[in-house]
Amino acid sequence: MEKENNKQQVVECVSISAENENEPLIEDEMERSKVGIMRALCDRQDPSTKEVDDLMIRRFLRARDMDIEKASALFLKYLAWKKTVLPKGHIPESEIANDLSHNKVCMQGHDKKGRPILVIVGNRHNPSKGNPEEFKRFVVYTLEKICARMPRGEEKFRAIVDLQGWGYSNCDIRGYLAALSTLQDCYPERLDKLYFVRAPYIFMTAWKVIYPFVDTNTRKKIVFVENKKLTPTLLEDIDEAQLPDIYGGKMPLTPIQDSH
Repeated sequence: MEKENNKQQVVECVSISAENENEPLIEDEMERSKVGIMRALCDRQDPSTKEVDDLMIRRFLRARDMDIEKASALFLKYLAWKKTVLPKGHIPESEIANDLSHNKVCMQGHDKKGRPILVIVGNRHNPSKGNPEEFKRFVVYTLEKICARMPRGEEKFRAIVDLQGWGYSNCDIRGYLAALSTLQDCYPERLDKLYFVRAPYIFMTAWKVIYPFVDTNTRKKIVFVENKKLTPTLLEDIDEAQLPDIYGGKMPLTPIQDSH
């Protein structure tokens, strides 16, 4: 009986929404219904659910194939994580000064659909000269900044991981897995496509360790680009004016801390 009452209360709460007139609407009726149910369930356990929009809840649902129970568990875990990692709502650059100084991540223009682009320069990351906890904060800083750059109506970004010159001194399996976990668990359905470019053969040793931890949805978004097809492949999705000049485009690389 109690279970039926709870179910009824959830149904009555379906109309609860964080959307307002300035936010894009969810047009699919099934998704909108599940978003409402999930919002009501999560709000009971964490009232900060009210602070997020319906599109965020939908991203968590999609990350769990629209399974409300699994998506709710992931979302509540995210809310708890955010209170610990982002108590100020952002990562101060003073807390990640070392990682920023290496210019290992650049934020570059937009693709043909308006999605912002990240360029990650693999050989500029040296775990022996860094701090694992700072690197985790740097990953969050990067994801927060790229998400903030998305135009209205867009929810995803593209990333180019450039591995030219990557060697064992750059290998950081623990750091890579931490970054992957943050992306998949805290920013689900934000990545549209990830290009690995100029990957040396030795990188595949590290990739074999990482690959089992990549979830099914993320695997579909990863592309290893052949060197001889690099520029044509990127130009399929990115206009020449927005493509980094190191790949035959016209836009100079801009470190993420210098981008606006």
